[in-house]
Amino acid sequence: MASYDYLRQRTYLFLAMNQRESEFEFIKGLSAELSSRNLVFPTSLKATMKIRQALDDPDMPTEQVARIISTEPVLSAQVLMLSNSAMFNRSTKKIEELRVAVTLLGFSVVRNVAISVGMKQLKDQQDNTSKSEQMEGLWTRSMRVAALSYVIARNRTKLSADKAMVAGLLHDIGKFYILSRAHQYQGLFTSDQALWELIDQWHADIGAAILESWEVSDDIREAVMDRKRTDLPLHTRPTLTDVVAAADFLDAGFVKQSLQDIDWTNVPGALKNLGLNEESAIRLMTETRQEMAQILRVIA
Repeated sequence: MASYDYLRQRTYLFLAMNQRESEFEFIKGLSAELSSRNLVFPTSLKATMKIRQALDDPDMPTEQVARIISTEPVLSAQVLMLSNSAMFNRSTKKIEELRVAVTLLGFSVVRNVAISVGMKQLKDQQDNTSKSEQMEGLWTRSMRVAALSYVIARNRTKLSADKAMVAGLLHDIGKFYILSRAHQYQGLFTSDQALWELIDQWHADIGAAILESWEVSDDIREAVMDRKRTDLPLHTRPTLTDVVAAADFLDAGFVKQSLQDIDWTNVPGALKNLGLNEESAIRLMTETRQEMAQILRVIA
């Protein structure tokens, strides 16, 4: 069943079980937007997502890619800036043409930058200080989970590390969307706690519906939808869901540079599927510290 049809069914179930009619009206409105694929995102974000979809064609000529990128000035500036960074440009010659920048960076980096730019545009549209701070916190954590997903995929699986980074960047897109729309409903929520209770209940379903509308691949949608499941099956071939679930779980420990607070006798199945125990997780954290920093420079 399509994610937006499932979301519509859950919305009406919510009406039957919940007496807070104003919150239902808010969710019903989101459901209608998603069902009609009329997502209320900033124009700039819609443009960058279309650019990302266009870049999925590996046979597209570099000149055409450069023309597509040039339609979004923020993305163009970010691509040129990255191509002139010490991380990518080992020469002393400054790159000023998008075509040359795209050739140097490669399509996968440019795709990830497009998503990063789009998400930042969504974050920066807030005019409410409280919501802006909440968006900033979500964005910072999404970047960390993206970088951690990348290093876990590259070091512990045969999966595409670039795809893992995208899944990590988008893993909280449902939260971004609800927050971005909530600021237009002033007075609807009695407190931040009430808002976050609703976000916690709905963000996975809404995120999956958004990614379906954007025609993001099934495995990324599944990672967004299922990463919090406590019944992930145990197996010897880790999935993208395992990678994002593990990154989401380990993020706080990587931030503190300490995994001592984790009860390693009771960890998500995703870590077991990845062969991550206390010893190997600490080794991963130590060995990838510099790599994580480089990745964050790319997407920040």
